[in-house]
Amino acid sequence: MILDQRIEAIVTLLDEKKADEIEVFNLENSDYMAKRVVIANSLNGKHTQALMDYLKTGLKPQGEQFLATDETDEWSVADLGDILIHVMIPEYRQRYSLEQFLSELIQKNKEDTKR
Repeated sequence: MILDQRIEAIVTLLDEKKADEIEVFNLENSDYMAKRVVIANSLNGKHTQALMDYLKTGLKPQGEQFLATDETDEWSVADLGDILIHVMIPEYRQRYSLEQFLSELIQKNKEDTKR
């Protein structure tokens, strides 16, 4: 399955289980460890765990391999190799502002490419 189809499957699964503010960052042309990063809000700690379990159950039959996961109630991360998935409670998402970091990384790469 190509990368965009895999991302679509991840976003669909998260959306089906009421994840909120799902964002996908394309880091293919940057010096980051993954080509795509998916960030989604959970409603609470139990929802964070449920979303991760749902992703594992839904993606493994499609051939996805979870290389590593780090799971807490507030923030869980799954490493699929070229895709990282972050599911977190809104307070953590706001506190750690991954979107800002990733957006700056993308912008820096665009500027470096122009030189």
